[in-house]
Amino acid sequence: MQDPELPVFLRVMDQCYDLIARLCQIIAGTALVVMTGIFAWLVFGRYVLNDTPTWVEQVSLLLVMVIAFFGAAVGVREHTHLSVIIFRNMVPAPVRLGMVILSDLLMLIFGALMFWYGWELTLFKWKALIPLIQWSEGLRSLPMTIAGVLLFLFSAGHLIRVLLGRDTRQDTFEQG
Repeated sequence: MQDPELPVFLRVMDQCYDLIARLCQIIAGTALVVMTGIFAWLVFGRYVLNDTPTWVEQVSLLLVMVIAFFGAAVGVREHTHLSVIIFRNMVPAPVRLGMVILSDLLMLIFGALMFWYGWELTLFKWKALIPLIQWSEGLRSLPMTIAGVLLFLFSAGHLIRVLLGRDTRQDTFEQG
């Protein structure tokens, strides 16, 4: 349940970001299930049919990119990504706030760079084909490009909340 005292734009932003994060979870989860299924087919083909499907490795590599990058974006949104908070929790509150802002700014910049260079890489490799499956090589970097946009947006959302004094994120250490 959202705080009814939140400004309308923050409520709308949170609803949109929650929807996007949920969609990313569904896509990454589906990719994980599909990858499990195709590896089962690989084992069945190799040991039962004596005919190893060669396309499984290439498709799996694409699916791993989707799982990793979309999962990382959701981790930034949900504040469940890997982070080292011990130093931040050892300093006084004003310094801690500065460290939180710096962390969000760095994530925002990192997301922008991921998008920019991911986009360039995707365009550069788009006409080349992945061996064995004949799909565009640009598909390998497309999840990184999309995740870059998401990291930028989610980090900007965190920064907006911090600067408005509406940041509700808590570290595990602070909850205990």
